[in-house]
Amino acid sequence: MSSDGNGVPRTLADDLRQRSDAALEALFEARPDLLSPVPTDMTDLVARAATRLSVNRALDRLDRFTLQVLDALAHLPDPTDVDAMARLVPVDRPALSNAVSALRDLALAWGPDDSLRLVRAVREAVGPGPGRTGPPLATAAAGYPAARLQQLLVDLGLPTTVDPPSALNRLLDVLGNPDRLAALLADAPPAAIELLAKVDAGGSGRVERADRAVRPADAATPLEWLLARGLLIAVDADTVVLPAEVAVARRGGALHPNPALHPPAAAPIRVGVNEADRIGAGQALTTVRLVEDLLAAWATDPPSVLRSGGGLGVRDTRRAETVLGLPAEHAALIVELTYVSGLVAADGEDPESWVPTPAYDRWLALDTAPRWALLAEAWLATSRVSSFIGSKPDYGTNRDRPLSPLSADLDRAWAPTLRAGVITELAALPNGTATHLTDLWARLAWRAPRRTGASQELFVRATLAEAALLGLTGQGALTSYARRLAGDGSDAASDKLEKLLPTPLDHVLIQADLTAVAPGPLRRDLALELALAARVESTGAATVYRFSEASIRHALDVGRNAADLHELFARASRTPVPQPLTYLIDDVARRHGHLRVGAAGGYIRCDDEALIAELVADKRAAPLKLRRLAPTVLVAGVGPEAVLTKLRELGYAPTAESAAGAVVLTSPGARRTGPRTPPRPVSGERSIPPTLATAAVRALRAGDRAAAAGKRASAAERATAALREATDVGAVIGFPRPSTATTLDRLRTAAAAGESVWLGYVGDDGTATERIVDPLTLDGGVLRAFDHRHNKVRSFKVSRIRAVADA
Repeated sequence: MSSDGNGVPRTLADDLRQRSDAALEALFEARPDLLSPVPTDMTDLVARAATRLSVNRALDRLDRFTLQVLDALAHLPDPTDVDAMARLVPVDRPALSNAVSALRDLALAWGPDDSLRLVRAVREAVGPGPGRTGPPLATAAAGYPAARLQQLLVDLGLPTTVDPPSALNRLLDVLGNPDRLAALLADAPPAAIELLAKVDAGGSGRVERADRAVRPADAATPLEWLLARGLLIAVDADTVVLPAEVAVARRGGALHPNPALHPPAAAPIRVGVNEADRIGAGQALTTVRLVEDLLAAWATDPPSVLRSGGGLGVRDTRRAETVLGLPAEHAALIVELTYVSGLVAADGEDPESWVPTPAYDRWLALDTAPRWALLAEAWLATSRVSSFIGSKPDYGTNRDRPLSPLSADLDRAWAPTLRAGVITELAALPNGTATHLTDLWARLAWRAPRRTGASQELFVRATLAEAALLGLTGQGALTSYARRLAGDGSDAASDKLEKLLPTPLDHVLIQADLTAVAPGPLRRDLALELALAARVESTGAATVYRFSEASIRHALDVGRNAADLHELFARASRTPVPQPLTYLIDDVARRHGHLRVGAAGGYIRCDDEALIAELVADKRAAPLKLRRLAPTVLVAGVGPEAVLTKLRELGYAPTAESAAGAVVLTSPGARRTGPRTPPRPVSGERSIPPTLATAAVRALRAGDRAAAAGKRASAAERATAALREATDVGAVIGFPRPSTATTLDRLRTAAAAGESVWLGYVGDDGTATERIVDPLTLDGGVLRAFDHRHNKVRSFKVSRIRAVADA
């Protein structure tokens, strides 16, 4: 352990070595990218923690107040102390100490309170003007000619020097001294102070002839008064900057005079728990029904997958809007919801179409509340942003083409975190309370200011609208069951929602105008049967179904007969079945199946010669190019599907038949994909289990000790020492070495499932490394796998694999 005589660490690596195992585990949990892969020792950890990408990820997690404290630390030279920071960020000492501790815990700063240092990469990420100031005076005035520096010294009453560096140092004695700088500003005319405030708002300003040489006696404008005294510095012919020291003095000696210690308050809007639950439950029920309606339609007539970028084509998108009876943006949400829930997936060799998955059948078997909970959980977790549909992507190869539903370009890594932030803020409000969008956005922007921009603000607005459509909120207030979903999980949310939903009905009211009214949600078996013989005409508190010749024919096409339909309606209707419906069923059933269509180019056969003659004479059937081969047989010039479609348009009721002459019945659930998994959310971050953090710390300590001993040991000896020291990590990351049979079984399983695994591997030179690989083949004691570290397929000897675990 390296430190000075007083125990103060001399480097960040020394600081990390002095931390407890729990503190290092917390570091890995807060910055999981540091474990990709596990660092070999403290030096490796420091190098990784100081990379620009890792630092920016860590900064993105900080709230506005912690970033203001970071600005103060970046404004001061290393080392500094908390007292100096307190002058720049005037808050109570406990709050300041907590923010400093947060920076230290994230390895963005290190050292004790009286000798704080900022990691160099963090200082570079913050930039030369922390706190929205200009650059420090030494940086801003470094480009001044020597004559101009000497002139400024004379005008400020300082002795001149012979070289620019010493002249700049003397200039800093005045303009870097808070007391002397305050005295200068006290003598400034009000117009000059106003000009300083304008420049301070942006850190710089554009003016003509900014580099003019001005003496105090000749200054005729506020700008010249400031230039003559070095309070504004010309960095080129057209730009002046306000040095950071002057900006702090103008702000009263503080970098952030009004620190944002807490998020802004949200004004409450009282809705009421019962009202929110009533509205939300109605929307939840509607969402479940819409998903079911869409996938029932796609099961029989699946839409095509776009060749470029996947997704739905314009025609299929419009058809989905028609099926759902929703405007484009609402229909797009339902379509996306089916995909992220794993209920629909691309199917076919190319793939060709979007088809329901086997998970859809399992979903249908659940009650309404669990079905809703599954959809809501998928929406909360997904990285796909349905509100971007219709806009042009900001990256990728298809930037000129608007995004479509199910497109591959809808993922945004920040979406799950921001969506969860919206729900968390709503959950923090009192039960039955909503708030204004502006207040909600202000609180989210405080919590992660570096992650907020125009796209994110629009996303928050869309998230609130989607939460309302899905039934998570009612009039903007989070429902009681949505609170359960966010806090206790889907089972608790389902139990709460189930009590709010109406009991499914086992009856409808059939009317003489060939409609049936369902005064509430129907039992699933009745709803499915009714959907075969009728089409939904309107929805709302009651659902209206419309019977027609086409709908009755559809029921007959899928295997029902007239007796089945008569029995269904007599049993399900609380009103007497009207005669018009009875006549309609009998009439369609009498004509159904007289014409038979099969495969040739397409053919039509019918035992009724008069009907065949009528069809040949019908000019509307000309597109079918019919030719009569026999009194009861016609051959068509188009395929069976086209013949079926055209004959139905002409008012006939044909059926398809197989090559053996049997009637082919269609089934609404006939199309399913093979087993599919829901799409994984795209994330710029990954969470790690606590056990992995613990294991990583133990391995890190072992590697650090091995590295220290390595000054006298060979590379092979260092690797052996590291492995020997790390054997107590076995229960978590694979040490001690598993049996060969276990290793082979785990690798074969991963290869078959297409999973990534973590390998502890000892190379031919004895060097121990960790790899994340995708196993491909296992043959002759050699594993062929894609190595993520080197981005290529490599070979690994099974005998040298010391550990294997899930990645």
